[in-house]
Amino acid sequence: MHVHEKLRTLRLSKNWTQEGIAEKLGWAVNTYAKIERGESDVKLEKLKEIADVIGVDATELLDCDDKRILNFTGNSGHSNLAQSSLANCTILLSEAQCAHQLDKALLIAAQHEKEIAWLKEENLRLKEIIALLKKDG
Repeated sequence: MHVHEKLRTLRLSKNWTQEGIAEKLGWAVNTYAKIERGESDVKLEKLKEIADVIGVDATELLDCDDKRILNFTGNSGHSNLAQSSLANCTILLSEAQCAHQLDKALLIAAQHEKEIAWLKEENLRLKEIIALLKKDG
């Protein structure tokens, strides 16, 4: 279930109207309605505000069933939720954590390239040894 669907379900379970939630948030009804219909991207701050009004933790609105990464930038001041596909679960990563993970992955890839080159050389040496053994044998 997507965030906007959860918002609607929670609102209806409390017998609240979109107008009532918008009023509690101090927003225009249309602003909240677009979020609930999935027509508007939700910033992390807004999602937290909505969760507080509804009385749930913001993380409850995010579910592993969505199979998305939610990546927010701590330094930009925006905290837009950038979504991209992932296999299993929702993960929150800061920009610094993403940069660290990228650096780590690049180092691992470079090490793998070195190992592949060494294995190719070793394979050639072993083929030469086999050829010499066949020649002598």
